[in-house]
Amino acid sequence: MPYVTVQMLEGRTEEQRKALIEKVTEAVAETVDVAPEKVVVFIEDIDKRNYGVGGKRLID
Repeated sequence: MPYVTVQMLEGRTEEQRKALIEKVTEAVAETVDVAPEKVVVFIEDIDKRNYGVGGKRLID
């Protein structure tokens, strides 16, 4: 059973999350030849206050 974790910055809509889960599931199922029902997708939101690039937080 494949498990996929997607880490991304917070702020996506429910429609975007649904589409992401559907498309990731489809891609994984096809690529590794398993039934879509066996694919598990986790979405982890990253709080923009806890994410930095180049020494600065994204919200600063």
